[in-house]
Amino acid sequence: MRDAHLQLDFRIQRWIFNQGWSGLREVQAKAIAPILSGKTDVLISAATAAGKTEAFFLPACSALVKSYDGQNVDEYEKDSQGNGVGILYISPLKALINDQYRRLESLADLLDMQVTPWHGDSPQSKKNKQKKSPSGIILITPESLESLLVRDAGWVKQAFSNLKYIVIDEFHAFLGSERGQHLLSLLTRLEHVTERLNSPIPRVALSATLGELKSVPQSLRPNQSLPCVIIEEDEATASIKVQIKGYIEPSQLALRSNNENVNFESFGSKYSLSKDTDSENMGIQHPYTAEAQVCADLYRLCRGGSHLVFANSRNRTEMIATELSELCERNIVPNEFFPHHGSLSKELRETLEARLQKEALPTTAICTMTLELGIDIGKVDTVVQVTAPHSVASLRQRLGRSGRRGGSAVLRMLITEKEISKDTNLIDDLRLELIQSLAMIRLLIVDRWFEPADTSLYHFSTLLHQVLATIGQWGGIRADQLYMLLCKQGPFQKIQPTHFKSLLSQMGNAQLLTQLGNNQLVLGIVGERIVGHYTFYAVFKTPEEYRIVAGNRTLGTLPIETMLLPEQYIIFGGRRWQVKDVDIDKKVVDVISVKGGGKPPAFGDSSMSIHDRVRREMYEILNNGDYRIAVGKQYLNFADTTARHLFLESMDTFNRYDLSKRPVIDKDGHSYIFMWRGDKIVNTLKMLLIRDDFVVEDYAGVIRVDKVDSIQVSRFLKRLSNQTLPTATELAETVPNKMIEKFDEYLPDDLLNIGYGAQMFDIVGLKEWLEHFKNKLSFSV
Repeated sequence: MRDAHLQLDFRIQRWIFNQGWSGLREVQAKAIAPILSGKTDVLISAATAAGKTEAFFLPACSALVKSYDGQNVDEYEKDSQGNGVGILYISPLKALINDQYRRLESLADLLDMQVTPWHGDSPQSKKNKQKKSPSGIILITPESLESLLVRDAGWVKQAFSNLKYIVIDEFHAFLGSERGQHLLSLLTRLEHVTERLNSPIPRVALSATLGELKSVPQSLRPNQSLPCVIIEEDEATASIKVQIKGYIEPSQLALRSNNENVNFESFGSKYSLSKDTDSENMGIQHPYTAEAQVCADLYRLCRGGSHLVFANSRNRTEMIATELSELCERNIVPNEFFPHHGSLSKELRETLEARLQKEALPTTAICTMTLELGIDIGKVDTVVQVTAPHSVASLRQRLGRSGRRGGSAVLRMLITEKEISKDTNLIDDLRLELIQSLAMIRLLIVDRWFEPADTSLYHFSTLLHQVLATIGQWGGIRADQLYMLLCKQGPFQKIQPTHFKSLLSQMGNAQLLTQLGNNQLVLGIVGERIVGHYTFYAVFKTPEEYRIVAGNRTLGTLPIETMLLPEQYIIFGGRRWQVKDVDIDKKVVDVISVKGGGKPPAFGDSSMSIHDRVRREMYEILNNGDYRIAVGKQYLNFADTTARHLFLESMDTFNRYDLSKRPVIDKDGHSYIFMWRGDKIVNTLKMLLIRDDFVVEDYAGVIRVDKVDSIQVSRFLKRLSNQTLPTATELAETVPNKMIEKFDEYLPDDLLNIGYGAQMFDIVGLKEWLEHFKNKLSFSV
């Protein structure tokens, strides 16, 4: 492997020497042979900054220039300017394209190879040059590729007919999503238009975060027309340092009278803050808000270095960034804390990214998931996660942003829980946000597990989009040709002929398409208007939200994908409400306030779905009474004093209610079902309870059945375990707000129910849970 670089073109060997590299990295050496062969797909899975980009581009560019063997260099330089594009690089982000363009410049200059960034913000002059004489490398987003296919399929056929490679960066960002399905369909259509279906273009996928690698090749090429080589890192390239810091939100704020205290303003209110801001002494002893404690620690830990602080929501991102910048101002020091999220202007985001890349000034970015993907932001000292992460995959991706260029990867997680009082909710007593965070760290480090893509989905909305796009591309096409291209050869392989017929029929009724006398399908009046609009090329839509309204007062908004049912109870704004009506057209949910029931929990209102394995790991941690990580004969404790205290409180509640053996308990006149399963399984049981006229709430994977004792709930579960359960599609029929994807409004009801059911419910998982806990349920009463 040490001499693997000798297989590359001499100019690329010279480029490697010019970089001052001592040699190729592991994945770079492994990737050379399969990529040079041009006969296989390749999946490269390695940590962030492990050299995945170069692992592809070095051999791919070498193959591109060597394809001109037999010509001298002068002839190559002359002919390559119009010989067709050789490499198509596809990225989920414009910013990542710009970053890769910058990184490829020196290599492309050495090879005299044209490199063109192609997205909405790219210079038109570069696109025009590529249009006039296609060659080299194009860096593009799926949406811009769709635009080319629909608007200029003739040029696409000419420019890409000799394409040697398609490379997809950050492949995990596409997997299992409507955008990923769109991308796979685009690649099939690209092979179709260039007449390459029988001689497929090799696809290379790059990612630092792929779960269950053996299943990924089928997601990369669903028709399996090429084999796939999987390349992984064998050697550990960096150490990992992890700490969870706990914080307690006091039930009542009171100021301490202490001469050591200094004034501190937190989010509009003044509290007292000790000069000793070590969180080992925070929470219980200090009566100021948890938010103030978190900001104090962020200021102390991050000032003077380069860090990423992931705050999950835009509101929290702005709140923390504002508080930290004001702290800098009050302490008369230069500000080094800046927000970064999708709502900010491109100029503000790029200014911050450039500041991080230059590494000249200490800089901390307070961000959402916008800096999670592989944009080069230089050396980052630590990554800080405020509140529990959405997924293990996301946590892995974020952790990979630190420890770059040889240092240890450092992750701190700052978790806030409420102080326990007589009014504390059972869910808060269990400290489930802390337990979820502990579980995700264990899965990441011990099991090296990430959430795999959900391959059970149908993606009907994306299929409808692709039917319109393909008809728009060709002008007209027969239904059987569409089905063969998109479903048989393309990624929509779960779609049966009956599904497709139902879809086309509804599209005809909605005037999206029209069938001519020769059986050609063409765009209808509505279809032409949709395809002709600039927003058509993306299959995803700007996130929509429902307005939550009580009488004449708007309380706020909820994500549109939140499952809402009439008479359902929800927790919103720290209060309990009952849904009275869901207006799909106006995106309005009418609610009324519900008195009683105790204080709602603080955790569990996230719209992000938690995977089944995460909840199982949470149960194992509590059941074993230990979250530590075993290294040899030692057990490493990665929680600070406050977090350990919170864990002991969680264990006390878990043991007091005997939750290791009892899945259903009574508390304050209600029943609680502890499933310790993922949200799809929880949703399924919740729906079945509602169908049986129970009033339920759910948060953090726990279902509360209102004003019913555990005996009645246990009897219901026993009946469920002994009967045939309804299908996921049948459960979806009772949900009013199923239109969550861009083109769902045009789908027939049968497909809408099938698609929504597959996305939200898990009948098989519920059956397994009922069987697993059958002996634990109190059926004898």
